[in-house]
Amino acid sequence: MDLPAVNLVRVPQGGIQPQVVARDRVVHLIYYLGDSGKGDIYYVRSRDFGRTFSTPLRVNQTPGSAIAAGTIRGAQLAVGRNGRVHVAWNGSDAAQPRGPAGQSPMLYTRLNDAGTAFEPERNLIQAAYGLDGGGSLAADPKGNVYVFWHAPLVGQKGEANRRVWMSKSSDDGKTFSPEEVAFTAPTGACGCCGLRAYADAASNVYVLFRSATDTVHRDIWLLTSKDRGRSFQGADISKWNIGACVMSSESFAPSPDGILAAWETEKQTYFARIRPGTDSVSTPIAAPGLPVNRKYPAVASNSRSETLFAWTEGTAWKRGGAVEWQVFDREGRAQAASGKADGVPIWSLVAAFAKPDGSFVVIY
Repeated sequence: MDLPAVNLVRVPQGGIQPQVVARDRVVHLIYYLGDSGKGDIYYVRSRDFGRTFSTPLRVNQTPGSAIAAGTIRGAQLAVGRNGRVHVAWNGSDAAQPRGPAGQSPMLYTRLNDAGTAFEPERNLIQAAYGLDGGGSLAADPKGNVYVFWHAPLVGQKGEANRRVWMSKSSDDGKTFSPEEVAFTAPTGACGCCGLRAYADAASNVYVLFRSATDTVHRDIWLLTSKDRGRSFQGADISKWNIGACVMSSESFAPSPDGILAAWETEKQTYFARIRPGTDSVSTPIAAPGLPVNRKYPAVASNSRSETLFAWTEGTAWKRGGAVEWQVFDREGRAQAASGKADGVPIWSLVAAFAKPDGSFVVIY
């Protein structure tokens, strides 16, 4: 069998922080433009798998209301019922509306019914303020939309008191419930680390986040809900003892054999397969070779259950780096298809998707 091709695509307009969803032969992409502290989010779509893109639509109505600095606070993308596009992001200092005493909002918007523009963004936080690391969102085929962020318990401070919060919509993002703690175990949350959410075709919901138990136990936890967000079970899937904030991110992707999850631990990137509807994962697979400073993993699977795993190498605060990638077969064995390319910009990361012919695209 021929090895799948891997094609590289640059973010349109020289943008950064790409986020991509490929569904029903349409590639949906968002990215960031502007000053790293006060910039804008743009949305495009492609019907030829990244060769050309539509005219960009600005996602945020308030100019400069997004933030790129730190890499992990940028916009997240989900596609829900009837192809509706949903976007959520941590608000910048210019974002409106704000919380009490000017606290940063968790902003959400969706593409309008006509598909021609995004609705005015809304702040979903009613009580759980204290954003630092980035939030995320998920959408399922039944009209449920979930927005997640981590913040301290109301009236508390410190990483040990941070929890993952969730606000849910059952009407395609038209209205949202007040936020609730998604998982009550006292894990804490790594303050300046991002989290990632995903909903599968069966409406199971998954969240990856980094804990901060006793300050030093900064492990990756997987939360899973089988009842559309009413309750979550959790599992510690990757341990890391470090008394510092590592500003990490995670990713999910569907595959024929389960849900793929990817994360960073000890300057190395890993992926594993989740058994649908559970918090059970396969033995994690590391990016091959000796890691230098691997971050911001992205993962994709084709119809043959081959996996494209991509990550950045050498990125740091105010420093760009390279994108690297490796293809794995269905059994998790590294194949000859691999590569590296310089040119990941400052504050950026990578995204990936599979094409119907089994090849892959990496966006950077």
